[in-house]
Amino acid sequence: MANNRPKGILGVGWACLEATLHGRVEHRPTSADYPDTVVKRISFAAGGGLGWKISAIATPRERPAPWKFVVITGAPSWAEYWAPVLAALPTDREMVVVDRPGFAGSEPGHCVPDIRLQARALLPLLDGPKDQKLILVGQSYGGAIATLMAEAQPARVASLVLLSSYLGEPGPTARRLLQLGARLGGVIPRDLQNAVKEINGQPAQLGDVRTALKRLQVPVHVVHGDADDFAPIETARALTATHTFRRPVRFQAIAGGNHFLNDGPVEPLLACIEACVPHTKSKVLARLGPWLGLDRRLAGQGLTAA
Repeated sequence: MANNRPKGILGVGWACLEATLHGRVEHRPTSADYPDTVVKRISFAAGGGLGWKISAIATPRERPAPWKFVVITGAPSWAEYWAPVLAALPTDREMVVVDRPGFAGSEPGHCVPDIRLQARALLPLLDGPKDQKLILVGQSYGGAIATLMAEAQPARVASLVLLSSYLGEPGPTARRLLQLGARLGGVIPRDLQNAVKEINGQPAQLGDVRTALKRLQVPVHVVHGDADDFAPIETARALTATHTFRRPVRFQAIAGGNHFLNDGPVEPLLACIEACVPHTKSKVLARLGPWLGLDRRLAGQGLTAA
């Protein structure tokens, strides 16, 4: 099905404005594109006794799949932009993508700038059958929160993926948008206001995140587009090069990839995430067989894996 959602950060900004004007919490409900047998809107109670209702989209399955991808989105946090990825997922995989607290359909209505509080609220995403293994994916601003979640529940997380991770140092596009957001203040929609507040308050909290990364005993995968002008790839690369980790950290640069890898072709993103599943090399190659030749097929789209 066609994805009719605006693309990129400006597109998301326009979607936030349009949704606000029409009294919606999302630009285009996932049900407009996919039946709830393929992509389903769900909600759950926030962890830590916070009393919030948290909204997410998920892939319904008759029985639990052996592997589940849990995606913590960036800022602004709109899970609906992952709907095409969920719809393309194989039946032996599951995915849940969350609207973080303070965004879209999730409570509370105000900004929650404390990333530890957000991590606590989202811990129920890691619940599930004991024999189901989880890959925790932190996208952009969500990378820091996912790291804290992995630290809190190490037995539940098989791998941590930092996708286009935002680590306190804005690129040129992010700087311009933050300056614009500061000038417009209360004029812009709530979700954009909350995103600006979150990003401005993140740097002071990153010490806890770096400490958590050093303690993790699960594989960490850093996946970043080399054309990302929102969260510079140099910052992500420096994280893996200048810190000591208990387990090796794998860094993957996506040639031509921007900050919104989930806005591009679905198959290369699924291949990147699938490569983070801890299998033997032969099993990885067998599973990615349909996607081999990715560089050749995607060269014209500027998203060749590097």
